[in-house]
Amino acid sequence: MPELPEVETIVRALKPELVGRTILSADLRWARTLATPSPIQFKKQIAGQGIVDVSRRAKYLIVRLESYNFLVHLRMSGDLIVRPGKIKPEKHDRLLLHLSDGNYLAFNDTRKFGRVWLTDRPEKVLDKLGPEPLEKGFTPRWLFEALHSRKRSLKPLLLDQTFLAGLGNIYTDECLHRAKLHPRAASNNVTWEQAQALHKAIRAVLKEGIRRNGASIDWVYRGGEYQNHFRVYDREGKPCPVCGTVIQKFTVGQRGTHICPLCQHLR
Repeated sequence: MPELPEVETIVRALKPELVGRTILSADLRWARTLATPSPIQFKKQIAGQGIVDVSRRAKYLIVRLESYNFLVHLRMSGDLIVRPGKIKPEKHDRLLLHLSDGNYLAFNDTRKFGRVWLTDRPEKVLDKLGPEPLEKGFTPRWLFEALHSRKRSLKPLLLDQTFLAGLGNIYTDECLHRAKLHPRAASNNVTWEQAQALHKAIRAVLKEGIRRNGASIDWVYRGGEYQNHFRVYDREGKPCPVCGTVIQKFTVGQRGTHICPLCQHLR
């Protein structure tokens, strides 16, 4: 699943291709891609809408239209691509938006888990999300107090989008390694110094991920290079870049998890 850096990379690529264009029509090729409204309403409401902005909230892409917001969650295999009109749609294109410049925006989703919404109340979809880790409101003090207000293992808590928005399996493993915290450590036992280290790690890892255009570890995604700089994720059996200890993999909260057993000793 694409995480915050991958979604941010897609947003930055799409914005100059979409802003200022008008959506002429929609071709919904798989109805269950659409979460809301009905297919008939969707096609009627989106036709003629000018595209005002493209942004992101957590792992959601937000295309702001003149009267609505078009929200996309890519889930496991979704992708958004602008193609010239002369290029035929591909087998796994689930939704096509035909644009005024002759191009079309394709939502391609091999595994069919992705979803889109067209709504004039985006808060109904987005309001339960936690704070953005790269915005000012995410401070070391907030993180420390939020961790202590729960009693959960660190990794499942950081993956909880209602706690903190945008982190997934890859970047959580990378952040915890950089902060020298074990993924099974109890959140309410994290010290002030550890919370500061985790805050710093989260910001640093996400910024580096964005700078490297995300991670391309699946055939679905294009152009990222952060996978070449992983510390622990997907490096089972290889040496830790800090101490040389062999990276281990095990399961935490039903998710494959990578750690250095020396740097991230569970106290």
